[in-house]
Amino acid sequence: MTGTAGSSGHEVQLPEAEYILPLRWFSDDGLDELTGYLRLLSGWIRITVVDGSAPALFNVHAAAWAGLVEHRRPEVWPGRNGKVAGVMTGVRHSRKEYLVLADDDVRYTLPALRRLVALLAGADVVRPQNYFLTLPWHARWDTARTLLNRAVASDFPGTLGVRRSALEATDGYDGDVLFENLELIRTVKAAGGRELRADNLFVGRIPATAAHFRGQRIRQAYDDFAQPVRLAVELTLLPLIIFAARRPARWIPLLAAAVAMAEAGRRRKNGRAVFPPTSALWVPCWLLERAVCIWLALGQRLAGGVKYAGNRMPTAGTPRYQLRRKYAAQRSQHIPSPLPPRDQERNFPCSQPSRSSQPSQPSELSLPSRATSS
Repeated sequence: MTGTAGSSGHEVQLPEAEYILPLRWFSDDGLDELTGYLRLLSGWIRITVVDGSAPALFNVHAAAWAGLVEHRRPEVWPGRNGKVAGVMTGVRHSRKEYLVLADDDVRYTLPALRRLVALLAGADVVRPQNYFLTLPWHARWDTARTLLNRAVASDFPGTLGVRRSALEATDGYDGDVLFENLELIRTVKAAGGRELRADNLFVGRIPATAAHFRGQRIRQAYDDFAQPVRLAVELTLLPLIIFAARRPARWIPLLAAAVAMAEAGRRRKNGRAVFPPTSALWVPCWLLERAVCIWLALGQRLAGGVKYAGNRMPTAGTPRYQLRRKYAAQRSQHIPSPLPPRDQERNFPCSQPSRSSQPSQPSELSLPSRATSS
């Protein structure tokens, strides 16, 4: 395929797309590993890194990534979620229609990146599936959550594909919510955009440190205030556990059902290609964690919001009906629809990936990242 010049001036293999990486680091422990990934990535796609790190780290990054990426500061964006400001800064300065948004721990292969960009030809936002490249105990624990999500719907990854025109037409998305990926998807769909859930497009992810994992438990539970049905179900977990504790035999059907559900998620859409056979057995650990943490998250909600990046975030996400009402009001006032009318709920069938399209796991990408992004 004939390429065009990327961030470094050389030809890239996906000239129609751009990779936007928002980050804010407090430590450079993972700098060498990320730099190696960006060097590889820069031969495939144009890259913009929106860096909210402190000035000393920002300068180190600028030197390390010179010639590989376009490196810039985040611009002002309403709200307390710095990641949204980073994404929208990249979108406003992007030169391409097809955008790949990714956290700093996401690791694409070229086949996965090609497929994501190709899918954007028929959708406004594409949701792939993350999996962990290495499996320390806490990555196995968190994989259980992923499998349950796959069993009932789709998981929420740390990367999305989105059309630049879709975000520009909606004037961006709310920067005052915690669950920013869900907010982006809902905003695009409410404006008439089309989401594609590519549950068998597997994109690797480097697990966080165990300490960072522990610090995320209540914050992740707080995300469920953006999903009322899920919130209601999870609030019943602790009462069920207390009920079953009186007679240990009651645990057997409850745990068996949970493990069976997770295994169904593992088998769905070729998930066995990346999720090990023992993954579903970690579901009881995750359910016990969520049973406690969802009530702690409720306590933080009553106290004014969950603590996140030095702020309190009271809102997990904007309800769908509010977003739909907003764009319906625009249409009723004869404001042109941001996007052409489309079937918002349609999920395109995704072909099963061939062996050649399965994500590879090169050794240089398997080191643990200690970076903390906003």
